[in-house]
Amino acid sequence: MRTSRPLDVYRLVWRLPLLVWQGAFFVVPLAFLAAMTFWLVQNYRMEPAFVLTNWQKTLGRSVFWDAYWLTLGRALLAGVLASVVAFPASYTLAFRMGDSARRFALMCLVVPFFTSFLVRAYAWQVILAEGGPVNAALGTIGLGPFTMLNSGFGAMVGYLTLVLPLVVIFQTWSLAAIDRSLIEAAGNLGASPGRVLVSVILPAARTGLVLGALFAFIMTFGDFVSPFYLGGSKPPTLTILIIDTTKSGQQWPRAAVVALMMIATLFAVAAAALRAAYGGRR
Repeated sequence: MRTSRPLDVYRLVWRLPLLVWQGAFFVVPLAFLAAMTFWLVQNYRMEPAFVLTNWQKTLGRSVFWDAYWLTLGRALLAGVLASVVAFPASYTLAFRMGDSARRFALMCLVVPFFTSFLVRAYAWQVILAEGGPVNAALGTIGLGPFTMLNSGFGAMVGYLTLVLPLVVIFQTWSLAAIDRSLIEAAGNLGASPGRVLVSVILPAARTGLVLGALFAFIMTFGDFVSPFYLGGSKPPTLTILIIDTTKSGQQWPRAAVVALMMIATLFAVAAAALRAAYGGRR
């Protein structure tokens, strides 16, 4: 016969601040955002209602879906590129450097976050301009000038600037935690360095690699600065579409629809990534 478990007051008290925080700053605003999608804008004022007009007009427009697939594709590409570009640096930090040097390098990776990302984006505007240093260097070998600013390339440079240090940190922590005896055992059994990398290192570091790519996706999917200041804002991403929607007749309810679609996408991708990161572990 099963008996009810007594209420653990001690654990409840320690969990209460987190529950209050999540409720006040996530659940309640999210509920209000969802309710707002059913309101109407009349004479530039939002009026409470319960109609599906905003959902129908937003999801029925091709401009929304064009922005959705563009944002999703860029975020996925940024996650993959950041993971691939970061891996050699992460591997070097984890296996070729001592603990002190690794800690110093990781501290240096945190330093860029001390400044506003907007400032770094403005710096890239100067660097990527047609008369900037990159085109000047290419011109010395007879190449260019290339249009790198106000393009998808410029937006991707901004995305990588935003997420690359964070991905390196995630990957380094995961690689440094691998049991070295597994690598030595694989080498003693005759595995080549490439085979050790594919069969031992990558599976053992799967969690950190996937989580690094996930955070890169989350940050780039909701980024406004890169596509606006470096990508030229055309074609628009979902974040730019939200701004344009609010400026067009104060259509906050339709902007809320776009925001909810972004949140739903992030939840779906995060669930799939966490399953890939932790699935199969006992």
